[in-house]
Amino acid sequence: MQLSNNTILVTGGASGIGLGLTRRFLQQKNTVIVCGRREDVLQEAASQNPGLITRKCDLANAADRETLYAWVTKNHPQCNVLVNNAGIQNWMDIADKDFFQRAQQEIAINIEAPLHLTSLFLNHQPLTTVMNVTSGLSFTPLTKVPVYSATKAFMHSYTLSLRHLLKARNIEVIEVIPPALNTDLGGKGIHNFAPSVNDFIDAIFTQLEEGKTALTFQFSEAMTKAGPPELQAAFTRMNP
Repeated sequence: MQLSNNTILVTGGASGIGLGLTRRFLQQKNTVIVCGRREDVLQEAASQNPGLITRKCDLANAADRETLYAWVTKNHPQCNVLVNNAGIQNWMDIADKDFFQRAQQEIAINIEAPLHLTSLFLNHQPLTTVMNVTSGLSFTPLTKVPVYSATKAFMHSYTLSLRHLLKARNIEVIEVIPPALNTDLGGKGIHNFAPSVNDFIDAIFTQLEEGKTALTFQFSEAMTKAGPPELQAAFTRMNP
């Protein structure tokens, strides 16, 4: 992936990992569009990052996704990079009364949205790169977030297939595989122990410059290299 002079759509790009990616892309002299559900968060991101383009969109809604695609391709027809970053993480138990409702929400945002947007943007001729944000939990789940872990395992597998299927079209598929980072994913304070987003962004942009297409950091790097004994040990350690 060339790192400058792109027009990039980052879903969920106004907070967390998405905002870290957005800031770095802007620094690299790209045009960046971000979408999200919360207008106040979008406005704050825009005020802190001159030149950032924002669009309110509920990615859980298929009609909103289609409207987003139509708006981007009409108003920014040179858009050539899609970053499927938006995601939610629900800490819950399968015995919770609202388990299925919350699971449906996770599946809609974490799986249906990136699949749908990718399918739409494959009709957009300038597209050169699809970037999917998965997780170190793609390889071994944290049972306190059972559906989130499963959605990321799905997206890891799908991304491997997508990379193969789009090779003939010269569309590059990049997987961003973060570990737990100090963000509000799942709730405020849950991940205060984790490494900073900035350290993660520094690491993965170095890998992008090296031409890598599976971008890892610390725990997620270890998980991508682990065999069955190491994965089982990680599962036991994470799920006492």
